Amino acid sequence: MALIKSISGIRGTIGGKPGEALTPIDVVKYAAAYGQWAISTGNKKIVVGRDGRISGPIISNLVVQTLVSLGVEVIDLGLSTTPTVEMEVVHENAAGGIIITASHNPKEWNALKLLNEKGEFISAEIGTSILNSAENNNIDFATVDKLGTIEHKLNHADYHLDNIVNYALVNKKAIEKRKFKIVIDAINSSGAVFVPALLKKLGLEDDQIVVLNSEVNGKFAHNPEPLPQHLNQLSSEVVNQKADLGISVDPDVDRLVLVSEDGSMFGEEYTLVAVADYVLSKRKGNTVSNLSSSRALKDITEKHGGIYYPTAVGEVNVVAKMKEVNAVIGGEGNGGIIVPDFHYGRDALIGIALILTHLAESKKTAKQLRNSYPDYFISKNKIELENGIDLTSIFSKIQQKYKSNPLTTIDGLRIEFDNDWVHLRASNTEPIIRIIAESNFETTANNIATKLIKDIQECI
Repeated sequence: MALIKSISGIRGTIGGKPGEALTPIDVVKYAAAYGQWAISTGNKKIVVGRDGRISGPIISNLVVQTLVSLGVEVIDLGLSTTPTVEMEVVHENAAGGIIITASHNPKEWNALKLLNEKGEFISAEIGTSILNSAENNNIDFATVDKLGTIEHKLNHADYHLDNIVNYALVNKKAIEKRKFKIVIDAINSSGAVFVPALLKKLGLEDDQIVVLNSEVNGKFAHNPEPLPQHLNQLSSEVVNQKADLGISVDPDVDRLVLVSEDGSMFGEEYTLVAVADYVLSKRKGNTVSNLSSSRALKDITEKHGGIYYPTAVGEVNVVAKMKEVNAVIGGEGNGGIIVPDFHYGRDALIGIALILTHLAESKKTAKQLRNSYPDYFISKNKIELENGIDLTSIFSKIQQKYKSNPLTTIDGLRIEFDNDWVHLRASNTEPIIRIIAESNFETTANNIATKLIKDIQECI
């Protein structure tokens, strides 16, 4: 069992003892602390939405009723997506929002992701304040005459999807004309509802859309993280259906991964690269991604005359840097796309519309588009951590071993090897160390990762 408390939210496994997992007691405790912070801003309205996880309805009911007991006006979206909740916070002029999702984690996990009034993840300062209030039981509930209210908002998806269709860089006419056939792996969650709805608004007919794992039951047909090893079914079905594109999203629909028409992986790193290529062809400017993302984004940015900026892993860090450098596009190499003048959040749905526009206007197949970009290979690995392991000491020893190499320590440890690199960091969402390496050659990337895994194991 696990419970991870961070400035951006509370994540844990379902079942177990309070304080050691995401139990009802923990949900109420942290939802109450967040609700009290929101009220302190002078705004009693909070938006709540969830993905399709098995535990989603239970956690959602606990969150909503806790907020009502504080006197909050709850806008309950029910089944939704992370980017949709983010946009509804602003649309509803709310104090913030709670998204009930553990993103790419397996079905036994769930989480409370916490937003501010801009629909963005809360700052470190606010997060620390909320955690302190929760730990100190410093909560003041409302009297019976001042209890809050619940508004169940139906058809809330329309606001998000209509804004995508009407976005300046989305070309609905070109998409309609191209007559795409698309296969979607909806992984038994929100994508089964929201992705087909978007495609229909973009002009696709029912016979152009095939949905795999379409029942929203949270019993994920495979590991929900959209990595190549989990997308064999999607790859096969793209070929069987003679489709133009395969689309995979994670359970809360903020990550987008593509499969080309021949069943090959477009590459989660290249989702952002392709979208950035299209956006930069229309709007000159800068880009941002995290230190674990492919350097292909830097290549594409410089090709279009912009400047690329790296930052620490985490959406809040990418957003902060994007605002600082006035980036026109950014995100994370896990398929997370952030279009700043749309909203500052990872959004697979706006990503789908921009990718389809890019394909339609360029008249390229997905495979041709992928082949037009620099070809780098990323090896993504992880080591599970046991309690009590001193990561600071481990990273310090490895830093000393590679002290003659260029090093970056703003987020874990990134080591440069000529044109190759490896990034070591503790995950914010799981008790693991991530080891990510990139090279022009797949074998080299894997060998670098393997070497660093051995170094870490020796230190442990």
